Amino acid sequence: MNKTLRHLELFSGIGGFRKAIDLFCKDSNITAKCVGFSEFDRYALNTYKSNFDISDELEIGDIEKFTSNIDNIKKIKDFDLLTGGFPCQPFSMMGAKKGFDDNRGNVFYSILNILRVKQPKYVLLENVRNLRTHDKGNTILEIYRSLQEDVGYVVFHDVFNTADFGLPQTRRRLFIFAIRRDLIVKGEEFDLSSKNVKDGLSRLIGPTRLNKYKNVLDGILEKKVDQKYYLSERIKPTILANGSKNFKSKSEINQLIARPLTATMVKMHRACQDNYYSDNFLNCKNPEDYLNIKIPKEEEVKHKIRKLTPLEAFRLQGFEDQFCQNAQLSGVSNHQLYKQAGNAVSVNTVYVILYYLFNKNIIKI
Repeated sequence: MNKTLRHLELFSGIGGFRKAIDLFCKDSNITAKCVGFSEFDRYALNTYKSNFDISDELEIGDIEKFTSNIDNIKKIKDFDLLTGGFPCQPFSMMGAKKGFDDNRGNVFYSILNILRVKQPKYVLLENVRNLRTHDKGNTILEIYRSLQEDVGYVVFHDVFNTADFGLPQTRRRLFIFAIRRDLIVKGEEFDLSSKNVKDGLSRLIGPTRLNKYKNVLDGILEKKVDQKYYLSERIKPTILANGSKNFKSKSEINQLIARPLTATMVKMHRACQDNYYSDNFLNCKNPEDYLNIKIPKEEEVKHKIRKLTPLEAFRLQGFEDQFCQNAQLSGVSNHQLYKQAGNAVSVNTVYVILYYLFNKNIIKI
């Protein structure tokens, strides 16, 4: 009899957790059933709904408002796994780092409200790695305390790098896994460490539906793109500059392993923060050898240089081309697509974590 994994996706964005669950379940002969989702960004919802069949699913909307009424929570169909990349701005190194003093940080307690009522077997959450050290470690301690003492879960966490899981992007994110305490079996101890999960990737047997790349030249970057993605002659010196009087940096382009995608990458930053590629690099006979040539900045600035396209950004997060194209056909602008890719959870990372948890018989359905 075919097994079913029922899940609830909170702070869904464009559905990175859901995409990973769908792919894993198809590869494992398991039926994936999403019982509901929450997201307030209308553009992300547009992308989500253009790629997933949401019929017979509960659309939660504003999660704080929804969870403030226990009757709303009771309406959620029973599910096994709760997932969510809860808002990272309160804890991000790029933000003010106010943590739970920030209203956006309070949505974590909305998760607790759902767990308290529905008591699913498992929880898998994602956030920025800075969450571990925020407020001298007190924030992660409060998360642990809340999950353990208030709602009865055993908690594990570690930082995972997207680049370790077949996606050429240096993107380190904290994943928190919690299992309901009554499901812990004595003698079945395990450690959700990035090393253990990464080792599991090498043991994946047979073909999978994952998109995997060695580097950006291996199917990520397109040879020909629209001229609108190229930097103007005026902006190139700024992009390639090694900082300014008050900000010093080492600006480099043509990175084989991309820098972390950001929600603000639609804006023009510097080549020490974002990803830019020259036609000379992409079109030469041996692009990897090109990197060994130390080209002076005054020479590099003469080359045609472009930023990533939205399609390439989606590929770097593990989404198939059709996913991005569906969003474009539904009217989502490039500006929003860049933001969505930068905010997304990396599909491959979630897939391999799930593989590890199922393979270790930690998740049982």
